[in-house]
Amino acid sequence: MLTWMPELYNRSLMRMTSFTDEEMMSLIDLAAQLKARRAAGIRGDLLHRKNVALIFEKSSTRTRNSSLIAIRDEGGNAEYLTRPDIHFGKKESVKDTARVLGRIYDGILFRGFAQKTVEDLAKYSGVPVWNGLTDDYHPTQILADLLTIRENFGSLENCTVAYVGDGRNNVANSLMMGCAKAGVRYVCCTPKELWPDERVLAEAEEVARRNGVDVRVFDDPVKGVKGANVLYTDVWVSMGEESKTAERIKLLRPYQINMDLMRATGNIDGRLLFLHCLPAFHDHETDVTRESGALEVTDEVFESKYSKVFDESENRMHTIKALFVSALCDRSAL
Repeated sequence: MLTWMPELYNRSLMRMTSFTDEEMMSLIDLAAQLKARRAAGIRGDLLHRKNVALIFEKSSTRTRNSSLIAIRDEGGNAEYLTRPDIHFGKKESVKDTARVLGRIYDGILFRGFAQKTVEDLAKYSGVPVWNGLTDDYHPTQILADLLTIRENFGSLENCTVAYVGDGRNNVANSLMMGCAKAGVRYVCCTPKELWPDERVLAEAEEVARRNGVDVRVFDDPVKGVKGANVLYTDVWVSMGEESKTAERIKLLRPYQINMDLMRATGNIDGRLLFLHCLPAFHDHETDVTRESGALEVTDEVFESKYSKVFDESENRMHTIKALFVSALCDRSAL
């Protein structure tokens, strides 16, 4: 029997603070249940006749495919919509598009640029809306990250996550808050030029204190990762910032996750994971790395026993499925 908090019904996810700490953990619990059920070969119908619009301004491998399979596994349907497919924000305002799609679909997942866009979709559509990534936040990724850490360590207690790289990007913002809400110590290792936004940092620090942990920021990655159980990184140049590629590579070279940095945790023979939201520039097999070589992580770390990036990637599907089920399936009707 699947269980989740009824308060999640008809709810949107804009950022990690959209849910209480308890609601967030309930979602992760539901994702674990759904994952176990799928592994047992069971496909359900919790989303029978439910339809979700997937509006994507940015390209995607994990978010797109995770969302499509998540709803189909439970008997629903999804429609993938890009800017050329609809009049979104060009011939028709986001507000009007939201009011049209809200009459047709049961929910909307958005992946794009402005945070205001996903918030306007939620404000005007009248249906649950989920943030699959904006320039500011990436909450669906962090649900998968927390599930992956818990699967590997058995719980999230007494755990320290060290994020190494661009400390003010969407993943770093959401990971910092997700860890604070889950009672996980968080360390951000980043150059001072890429320090987290003061408002976002202060908000996470307040939540962390409430849960008996702390949030710290270091510009020295070796000092910062000491004692960490999870080293986490992301690409150095986010989508839409390609003009800054050379500048970012120069700035962040000292923040590459390699085996020396893994050893600097002091946990190389104990509890230690490497995570990355993907795609990762770790080898010479992409257009970028053929010239530059490995960037944010070396191939040695990426392919090591510590790396759980593909478990993490798979868990995107299970956690997105939990979002869809909890928001669209009326438990009272079961």
